[in-house]
Amino acid sequence: MTTVPAKPGSSGPKPGPPPGRSAASGTSRSAAPAPGETTVPGPRIVDEPMTGAQSLVRSLEEIGCEVVFGLPGGTILPAYDPLLDSTKVRHILVRHEQGAGHAATGYAQATGRVGVCMATSGPGATNLVTPIADAHMDSVPLVAITGQQTRPLIGTDAFQEADITGITMPVTKHNMLVTDATEIPRAIAEAFHLASTGRPGPVLVDIPKDVLQEQTTFSWPPELQLPGYRPTTRPHGKQIREAARLIRESAKPVLYVGGGVLKAEAAEELRELAELTGAPVVTTLMARGVFPDSHPLHLGMPGMHGTVAAVAAMQRSDLLVALGSRFDDRVTGKLESFAPGAKIIHADIDPAEISKNRRADVPIVGDCKEVLADLVEAVRADRAEHGEPDLSSWWKQVGGLRDRYPLGYDEPTDGALSPQYVIERIGAIAGPDAIYTAGVGQHQMWAAQFVKYEKPRTWLNSGGLGTMGYAVPAAMGAKVGEPDAVVWCIDGDGCFQMTNQELATCAIEGIPIKVAVINNGNLGMVRQWQNLFYGERYSNTDLNTHKLRIPDFPMLAQAMGCEGLRVESKEDVDRVIHQAMEINDRPVVVEFVVGADAQVWPMVAAGTSNDEINVRRDIRPEFEHDELAASVDAVADVTEQALEGEK
Repeated sequence: MTTVPAKPGSSGPKPGPPPGRSAASGTSRSAAPAPGETTVPGPRIVDEPMTGAQSLVRSLEEIGCEVVFGLPGGTILPAYDPLLDSTKVRHILVRHEQGAGHAATGYAQATGRVGVCMATSGPGATNLVTPIADAHMDSVPLVAITGQQTRPLIGTDAFQEADITGITMPVTKHNMLVTDATEIPRAIAEAFHLASTGRPGPVLVDIPKDVLQEQTTFSWPPELQLPGYRPTTRPHGKQIREAARLIRESAKPVLYVGGGVLKAEAAEELRELAELTGAPVVTTLMARGVFPDSHPLHLGMPGMHGTVAAVAAMQRSDLLVALGSRFDDRVTGKLESFAPGAKIIHADIDPAEISKNRRADVPIVGDCKEVLADLVEAVRADRAEHGEPDLSSWWKQVGGLRDRYPLGYDEPTDGALSPQYVIERIGAIAGPDAIYTAGVGQHQMWAAQFVKYEKPRTWLNSGGLGTMGYAVPAAMGAKVGEPDAVVWCIDGDGCFQMTNQELATCAIEGIPIKVAVINNGNLGMVRQWQNLFYGERYSNTDLNTHKLRIPDFPMLAQAMGCEGLRVESKEDVDRVIHQAMEINDRPVVVEFVVGADAQVWPMVAAGTSNDEINVRRDIRPEFEHDELAASVDAVADVTEQALEGEK
């Protein structure tokens, strides 16, 4: 039994960090407090009489939650009554429960604090499943609170009953059904603690209606009953020293940086390690911004639509230092052929990720901030004793690839507006202090490629689950969490039509986000795959947003209480972006009518080797003077000769 830490991952405008955590870190920095120890400031509250619903709202207040995104319904209604009286918890009424979940996720990704959403039972709860699964895949600290049918009706197929704890079991870090009103404070405290410590993730708390209605007493702080939950945050010293040795011995190292570094608030430590070692850095889709794009050590994003330099460097490295990354298929391509000559140092706070997809030569379990800080000390000590390795030939190779194959795009031959140009100009005009959210598809990849990210938590997207409809509500949540930041939602005409009803929420609640609808008239990424792999048979990907202008996006925006603008020519792009930047009293939607045929390049086709990367259709980079490739071929020849000898 342990007591709840002080406000773990509070929701709201930038409170100070709780003990044992860096500001907005979302990760634990110390072991849980000892049994009986309290770290919550202020007087204890003992046996104060109230209803279960009042206890729920009071628990949210005490834990530090200041914003809840939700939609009321029958079984959660008892909780909404005392919520009306709360002066500490702001409720934002969304138009769809999926919007509530993505808004809470966007809030959490932008701030590092726990995002909170609330829904009723049955369809209200099941509408949260997609954002919960999304948060699970991207390790986002989220607490979802759902109403449930009364205890006597559970299991009877009552009206609006759904076993939401059973449904969400595979996609939550933890979930619980509260059957006693006295347990509500502990359930909320545990949910926030679990969501924000260790590897962050979503936690669901399901509360029956009669539990919310019954009389109880409220006591705070509660004791957490999590005897088996003690995330390992401090790395093992022997593994750190071994990692430092491998880094010194490596002639072709690469720092493979994932979203775990961002969540650990370890950008400064990462930069220190990179500059100390001089190793090339690649940042995954979920880590964009944790290392500055402008830094000379940065090779860009790896993976299916990564830069040629980043993909080739990983393939040809002799050591990958994987930090808070999980070797997912979009980065590795065909796993058997991924980085064939590389040893692996793998650091992650979740031991289940280590060696899951690629065996680690040096496994390090720990929080990335702690790992990086210790690794910097170990590398510095190792170099003081043994000297520094010479990476000049390695940099000549990867630097040459970066120079020869920079990110770029072809202007449409039919005179249409280029989507890459639009996104590039949004990034240039809004600048590196803005927050950018994206849906899923071509516009997501272009936003990852052509906006320059210099700071952590300025790029929010659905990476693991790939959720269409994520961008608008996520932008809403990000703006609530960071009200002083400019927030641009870069969305596609397909994604935008899934959750754009939350523009009404933004207009009414005074959340002035800016939305760029990249309207190419179709489901762009699906159409690109049909073009490349299905003989240009475009089955059911034309949305008619070009031909019929249904919907008319500027008119739709105006109907939602927003400013609606349209751009169809390159000459108007900058002017209208500046116009949107000057409107801050309401949301702005800018429809950019772009060419239908633009594609995302570079590309590694799904299931193929990263060595088969194309810079354009049917055009592969030339890896001339590739010494490692030659050595790999030589090893293959020797192996083949040995096998022939055995025959």
